[in-house]
Amino acid sequence: MKITGIELRRIAMPLVAPFRTSFGTETARDVLLVRVVTPEAEGWGECVAMSAPLYSSEYADGAAEAMRRFLIPALPAHADAQATGRALAPFKGHRMAKAALETAVLDAQLRARGESLASFLGATGDRVPCGVSVGIMNSIPELLDAVEGYLSEGYIRIKLKIEPGWDLEPVRAVRERFGPELLLQVDANAAYTLADAPRLAKLDAFDLLLIEQPLANDDMVQHAALARRISTPICLDESIESAEHAAAAITLGACSIINVKPGRIGGYLEARRIHDLARAHGVALWCGGMLETGIGRAANVALAALPGFTLPGDTSASRRYFATDITPPFELRDGHLDVPTGPGIGVDPVQDILDEVTTSTEWITR
Repeated sequence: MKITGIELRRIAMPLVAPFRTSFGTETARDVLLVRVVTPEAEGWGECVAMSAPLYSSEYADGAAEAMRRFLIPALPAHADAQATGRALAPFKGHRMAKAALETAVLDAQLRARGESLASFLGATGDRVPCGVSVGIMNSIPELLDAVEGYLSEGYIRIKLKIEPGWDLEPVRAVRERFGPELLLQVDANAAYTLADAPRLAKLDAFDLLLIEQPLANDDMVQHAALARRISTPICLDESIESAEHAAAAITLGACSIINVKPGRIGGYLEARRIHDLARAHGVALWCGGMLETGIGRAANVALAALPGFTLPGDTSASRRYFATDITPPFELRDGHLDVPTGPGIGVDPVQDILDEVTTSTEWITR
């Protein structure tokens, strides 16, 4: 495809409620969208970098600068997603920026030939089971009310964000209130150290699906040591930035489950490589979320329909985060979301809504 131009668009999306994790509280999403224009079709990608470098070293302003200064100029005049990946490979890091750009190219490529992203990736399901991520609350009663509300909406798995001082008690309260049948897991976002192993081992009593990223993102060796000291399965998130990282984690025994976030690992082509690797080694997968709009959510749902994604993901309905999404909303149905079947990611932004939330646009001619 000949790329004639690329638009970088910033939008401001208020959240329906503050979302608190061990690294901070978000009340709104400052989202960087990428639109790739070709003579045959247009494609969209969403950069999941946050406003500040808290989840990872990337942040939205930095991603935009990396794209305009380095990544976009490096694209060949004619490119598909594979060629885009090769062109961006020499640049170190900036995986969220690369993922957004590669996804937009891939979306345009698939729309031009009338193929859905789900079909391209090798999806085998037409809907995916959905879990929901519950942030750190001010009190246990508030937490229990929130969990009850999400279960009444039909979510089939609950993930609790935890940190030192907010771990055993909230998990115990949720387990006691909603019983042993509830699919329950926790996410620490790297808030603990190996010295906390005795406390983390106490979570074993609650029959959790997994504990996600308990230790530092750059320490697989200590995750492997922790895995030998607790019985709750360890899932890695921030530690896995590529298929090579996934292979290392599997070899070390640092995890038995991987949370795949396409933005974190550089895009959906790399996500498929991790899927194939994990499936070959019997490692379970699920698709994580970064409070995406419908643009990013559509692509994640397509990925989550691959056969190796055997655990419910954080592919929540649109209204979990936004009162009004920029695409037609994703609606929960019997605890599942339907996989888009249209060409590319299968959804388009609603122009009036998109314009209303846009804070800036930048057009880069090729």
